[in-house]
Amino acid sequence: MKPAHFALLVAICFMWAMNLVLTRWTVTEVGVPPLFFAGVRVTLLAVLLAPFLLPAPRQLGMMFLIAMGMAGVQFGLLFLGLSLSPAGVAAVIGQLGVPFTTILSIIFLGERVGVYRTVGIVLAFAGVMIIVIDPSEFAITIGIIYLVGSAVVGSIANILMKRIDPMPAMRLQAWVGLFSIGPLMAMSFIIETGQLDTFIALDWRVYAASIFSVVGVSIFAHGSFYGLIKKYEVTLLSPLTLMTPVMGVILGVILLGEHLTWQMLVGGAIALAGVGIIGMRPNRRFPEASVGDKIGP
Repeated sequence: MKPAHFALLVAICFMWAMNLVLTRWTVTEVGVPPLFFAGVRVTLLAVLLAPFLLPAPRQLGMMFLIAMGMAGVQFGLLFLGLSLSPAGVAAVIGQLGVPFTTILSIIFLGERVGVYRTVGIVLAFAGVMIIVIDPSEFAITIGIIYLVGSAVVGSIANILMKRIDPMPAMRLQAWVGLFSIGPLMAMSFIIETGQLDTFIALDWRVYAASIFSVVGVSIFAHGSFYGLIKKYEVTLLSPLTLMTPVMGVILGVILLGEHLTWQMLVGGAIALAGVGIIGMRPNRRFPEASVGDKIGP
């Protein structure tokens, strides 16, 4: 990989990690309702990418389902999970998108996996279980359930992507944003309160975080990653994207004061090792499965 492209990938991973930390800060420290904040993000995304909406996708029904998996439902679960779980934990659990996508490609695309990828899948899930289960209670919190659900939904969207006509990255994200506004805002106004008053009364940092999540992450980071996928093998890119959860844990500790525990260190290392194994031996029918939901907006 060229040094300039590696530097770009580092910047992409940093933005993905920073986005988790900023979202966690916005929905906890500041108190913006998580579903409403997710709705704000997809609204800004749709507005900024409106020029890319045409021509419309031929399979609008399938596009709607993909939008729900990549933003409408996924963002809702992710932001709810971040309101209840540390950013570092969310960064590691988010990597479950890789084994989930591989499992779904086995079921729906007829993919076959060997010993190495099977071991990788087992390690990924075992590592996450070490992180999330409290040994004294043997219980999983609702925040963890939201985060795992987000990874599952994102993986389903990845599989559905194989059934829709190819389109440019910006057009895909424009339609994902447009279709996701209604469901997220509707759910927010059904189960959350005081959204507009809270958002209007906030300082410039929240507005900057909102813009960063769209311009820095959805447009720059995801758009640039699409470009790298076209230039390099997924077997090279996928293990390198594991910088994201590592950065997420570090940023969570530095910026949010989150605590590192032995469970996070040991479980995180095991989970990321499993994801790395899967990434180095990609699927034949769906090679992009090893980058999980990073290929979405």
